[in-house]
Amino acid sequence: MFVPKDFEVLDKHEVYHGFFRLEKYRLKHRLFAGGWSPEIERELFRRGSCVAVLLYDPVKDTVVLIEQFRVGAILRPEAPWLLEIVAGAVEEGESPEEVAYREAIEEAGCEILELLPINAFYTTPGGSSEWLSLYCGRIDSTGVGGIHGLDHEQEDIRVSVVSFDEAFRLMEQGKINSGIPIVAIQWLALNRDKLRSRWT
Repeated sequence: MFVPKDFEVLDKHEVYHGFFRLEKYRLKHRLFAGGWSPEIERELFRRGSCVAVLLYDPVKDTVVLIEQFRVGAILRPEAPWLLEIVAGAVEEGESPEEVAYREAIEEAGCEILELLPINAFYTTPGGSSEWLSLYCGRIDSTGVGGIHGLDHEQEDIRVSVVSFDEAFRLMEQGKINSGIPIVAIQWLALNRDKLRSRWT
Protein backbone atom coordinates (compact mmCIF):
# COMPACT_ATOMS: atom_id res chain seq x y z
CA MET A 1 0.00 0.00 0.00
CA PHE A 2 1.29 3.43 -0.93
CA VAL A 3 1.74 6.25 1.62
CA PRO A 4 1.92 10.05 1.19
CA LYS A 5 5.70 10.02 0.61
CA ASP A 6 5.06 7.94 -2.53
CA PHE A 7 4.05 11.00 -4.51
CA GLU A 8 5.77 14.34 -4.95
CA VAL A 9 4.33 17.71 -5.96
CA LEU A 10 6.90 19.44 -8.14
CA ASP A 11 4.93 22.61 -8.80
CA LYS A 12 1.51 24.06 -8.03
CA HIS A 13 -0.20 27.28 -9.02
CA GLU A 14 -3.70 28.70 -8.93
CA VAL A 15 -5.36 29.00 -12.33
CA TYR A 16 -8.67 30.49 -11.22
CA HIS A 17 -10.29 31.63 -7.99
CA GLY A 18 -13.99 32.49 -8.09
CA PHE A 19 -17.00 30.65 -6.72
CA PHE A 20 -14.69 27.62 -6.91
CA ARG A 21 -10.93 27.28 -7.24
CA LEU A 22 -8.89 25.60 -9.95
CA GLU A 23 -5.25 24.66 -9.38
CA LYS A 24 -2.69 23.17 -11.75
CA TYR A 25 -0.19 20.60 -10.45
CA ARG A 26 3.00 19.11 -11.81
CA LEU A 27 3.73 15.89 -9.93
CA LYS A 28 5.01 12.34 -10.03
CA HIS A 29 4.17 9.17 -8.10
CA ARG A 30 5.44 5.68 -7.50
CA LEU A 31 4.21 2.92 -9.85
CA PHE A 32 2.72 -0.44 -8.93
CA ALA A 33 5.39 -2.15 -11.05
CA GLY A 34 8.14 -0.20 -9.27
CA GLY A 35 9.95 3.05 -9.92
CA TRP A 36 8.39 6.45 -10.52
CA SER A 37 6.00 7.84 -13.10
CA PRO A 38 7.16 10.56 -15.49
CA GLU A 39 6.11 14.09 -14.56
CA ILE A 40 2.33 14.50 -14.86
CA GLU A 41 0.30 17.70 -15.22
CA ARG A 42 -3.18 17.71 -13.73
CA GLU A 43 -5.81 20.33 -12.98
CA LEU A 44 -7.52 20.03 -9.59
CA PHE A 45 -10.96 21.47 -8.93
CA ARG A 46 -10.61 22.55 -5.29
CA ARG A 47 -13.75 21.95 -3.29
CA GLY A 48 -13.81 21.67 0.47
CA SER A 49 -15.78 19.27 2.61
CA CYS A 50 -19.48 18.91 1.91
CA VAL A 51 -22.44 17.22 3.56
CA ALA A 52 -25.57 15.52 2.21
CA VAL A 53 -28.47 14.21 4.25
CA LEU A 54 -31.30 11.91 3.24
CA LEU A 55 -34.34 13.14 5.17
CA TYR A 56 -36.46 10.12 6.09
CA ASP A 57 -39.75 9.78 7.95
CA PRO A 58 -39.78 6.19 9.28
CA VAL A 59 -43.40 6.41 10.47
CA LYS A 60 -44.80 7.37 7.05
CA ASP A 61 -41.95 5.62 5.16
CA THR A 62 -41.33 8.75 3.11
CA VAL A 63 -38.25 10.63 1.94
CA VAL A 64 -37.71 14.28 1.06
CA LEU A 65 -36.46 15.02 -2.45
CA ILE A 66 -35.41 18.46 -3.65
CA GLU A 67 -35.30 19.71 -7.22
CA GLN A 68 -33.09 22.54 -8.42
CA PHE A 69 -31.20 23.89 -11.43
CA ARG A 70 -27.65 22.49 -11.73
CA VAL A 71 -25.11 24.09 -14.06
CA GLY A 72 -23.15 20.82 -14.21
CA ALA A 73 -26.05 19.26 -16.12
CA ILE A 74 -26.48 21.87 -18.88
CA LEU A 75 -24.50 19.87 -21.48
CA ARG A 76 -26.92 16.93 -21.41
CA PRO A 77 -29.96 16.91 -23.72
CA GLU A 78 -32.47 16.78 -20.85
CA ALA A 79 -33.36 19.83 -18.74
CA PRO A 80 -30.79 20.59 -16.00
CA TRP A 81 -33.19 20.48 -13.05
CA LEU A 82 -32.13 17.50 -10.92
CA LEU A 83 -33.84 15.49 -8.20
CA GLU A 84 -31.46 15.36 -5.26
CA ILE A 85 -31.26 15.31 -1.48
CA VAL A 86 -30.39 18.15 0.88
CA ALA A 87 -26.69 19.06 0.73
CA GLY A 88 -24.29 21.90 1.40
CA ALA A 89 -20.71 22.97 2.01
CA VAL A 90 -18.98 22.91 5.38
CA GLU A 91 -18.12 26.48 6.31
CA GLU A 92 -15.24 27.51 8.56
CA GLY A 93 -15.85 26.50 12.18
CA GLU A 94 -18.71 24.12 11.36
CA SER A 95 -18.87 20.38 11.90
CA PRO A 96 -20.47 18.15 9.25
CA GLU A 97 -23.31 17.41 11.69
CA GLU A 98 -24.04 21.12 12.12
CA VAL A 99 -24.17 21.52 8.35
CA ALA A 100 -26.69 18.68 8.06
CA TYR A 101 -29.04 20.35 10.57
CA ARG A 102 -28.57 23.79 8.97
CA GLU A 103 -29.09 22.68 5.39
CA ALA A 104 -32.20 20.65 6.27
CA ILE A 105 -33.82 23.87 7.50
CA GLU A 106 -32.52 26.11 4.70
CA GLU A 107 -33.21 23.81 1.75
CA ALA A 108 -36.27 21.85 2.90
CA GLY A 109 -37.77 23.52 5.96
CA CYS A 110 -37.20 20.30 7.94
CA GLU A 111 -36.06 19.80 11.50
CA ILE A 112 -33.85 16.74 11.91
CA LEU A 113 -34.88 14.78 15.00
CA GLU A 114 -31.99 12.32 14.91
CA LEU A 115 -28.94 12.09 12.67
CA LEU A 116 -27.26 8.86 11.60
CA PRO A 117 -23.94 8.78 9.68
CA ILE A 118 -23.94 6.64 6.53
CA ASN A 119 -20.44 7.08 5.11
CA ALA A 120 -17.87 9.63 3.92
CA PHE A 121 -16.25 9.53 0.49
CA TYR A 122 -14.74 11.38 -2.46
CA THR A 123 -17.38 12.29 -5.03
CA THR A 124 -15.23 12.70 -8.18
CA PRO A 125 -11.56 12.11 -7.25
CA GLY A 126 -10.40 12.07 -10.87
CA GLY A 127 -10.34 15.85 -10.80
CA SER A 128 -11.99 17.23 -7.65
CA SER A 129 -10.97 17.29 -3.99
CA GLU A 130 -14.56 17.26 -2.70
CA TRP A 131 -14.99 15.06 0.40
CA LEU A 132 -18.61 14.31 1.28
CA SER A 133 -20.11 13.19 4.59
CA LEU A 134 -23.44 11.43 3.99
CA TYR A 135 -26.14 11.13 6.66
CA CYS A 136 -29.68 9.92 7.16
CA GLY A 137 -31.85 12.26 9.19
CA ARG A 138 -35.04 11.19 10.96
CA ILE A 139 -37.83 13.71 10.39
CA ASP A 140 -41.57 14.13 10.70
CA SER A 141 -42.59 14.90 7.10
CA THR A 142 -46.00 16.33 8.04
CA GLY A 143 -46.50 19.61 6.17
CA VAL A 144 -43.13 19.46 4.42
CA GLY A 145 -42.98 20.82 0.86
CA GLY A 146 -43.00 24.02 -1.13
CA ILE A 147 -40.23 26.30 -2.39
CA HIS A 148 -37.15 26.85 -0.24
CA GLY A 149 -33.55 28.07 -0.41
CA LEU A 150 -31.62 31.23 0.40
CA ASP A 151 -32.15 34.26 -1.85
CA HIS A 152 -28.59 35.54 -1.35
CA GLU A 153 -27.27 32.19 -2.62
CA GLN A 154 -29.66 32.32 -5.62
CA GLU A 155 -31.28 29.06 -4.49
CA ASP A 156 -34.64 28.07 -5.97
CA ILE A 157 -35.45 24.67 -4.51
CA ARG A 158 -38.70 22.74 -4.89
CA VAL A 159 -39.28 20.29 -2.03
CA SER A 160 -41.38 17.13 -2.33
CA VAL A 161 -42.21 14.28 0.01
CA VAL A 162 -42.50 10.92 -1.72
CA SER A 163 -42.88 7.36 -0.52
CA PHE A 164 -39.71 5.31 -0.31
CA ASP A 165 -41.09 3.06 -3.05
CA GLU A 166 -41.61 6.06 -5.33
CA ALA A 167 -38.10 7.38 -4.65
CA PHE A 168 -36.64 3.96 -5.46
CA ARG A 169 -38.74 3.77 -8.64
CA LEU A 170 -37.52 7.22 -9.74
CA MET A 171 -33.96 6.04 -9.22
CA GLU A 172 -34.53 2.83 -11.18
CA GLN A 173 -36.10 4.81 -14.03
CA GLY A 174 -33.07 7.11 -14.23
CA LYS A 175 -35.07 10.16 -13.14
CA ILE A 176 -32.74 10.51 -10.16
CA ASN A 177 -29.42 10.73 -11.98
CA SER A 178 -27.08 12.38 -9.50
CA GLY A 179 -24.65 10.11 -7.64
CA ILE A 180 -25.18 11.22 -4.04
CA PRO A 181 -28.96 10.61 -3.87
CA ILE A 182 -28.47 7.28 -5.68
CA VAL A 183 -26.01 6.16 -2.99
CA ALA A 184 -28.34 7.38 -0.23
CA ILE A 185 -31.47 5.70 -1.61
CA GLN A 186 -29.64 2.43 -2.18
CA TRP A 187 -28.33 2.59 1.39
CA LEU A 188 -31.87 3.13 2.66
CA ALA A 189 -33.10 0.17 0.61
CA LEU A 190 -30.56 -2.03 2.40
CA ASN A 191 -31.18 -0.60 5.88
CA ARG A 192 -34.83 0.47 5.82
CA ASP A 193 -36.34 -2.35 7.88
CA LYS A 194 -33.66 -2.04 10.56
CA LEU A 195 -34.02 1.74 10.59
CA ARG A 196 -37.81 1.66 10.91
CA SER A 197 -37.51 -0.81 13.76
CA ARG A 198 -35.04 1.48 15.52
CA TRP A 199 -36.89 4.75 14.90
CA THR A 200 -40.55 3.77 15.38
